[in-house]
Amino acid sequence: MTKINFKPTAGYLLIKPATAIRKTASGIVLPDSHDEKPQKGKVVAVGADEITDSGVKRKASCKKGEIVVYKKWGGNEFKIDDIEYLFIKFEDIMAIEK
Repeated sequence: MTKINFKPTAGYLLIKPATAIRKTASGIVLPDSHDEKPQKGKVVAVGADEITDSGVKRKASCKKGEIVVYKKWGGNEFKIDDIEYLFIKFEDIMAIEK
């Protein structure tokens, strides 16, 4: 795995998305044109607490190493050594896998 040499800014998480499923439960292989992005991934790095516009401090709801579910259209893609990552806002995290 590529070593990450930076930390997200306040209010952001760096996530490595799960790989997209290319086969259905019944065994049908999906073509490359069917490119639905996963909504689940592993937290690689966590930014500092965010200070909201009202002055309230917002902490990340998850920590490094946890698997999270995030909003479908949330985040900004970022590529490091041919591996795609996402910068996601704290507020875009919907669930943490147990």
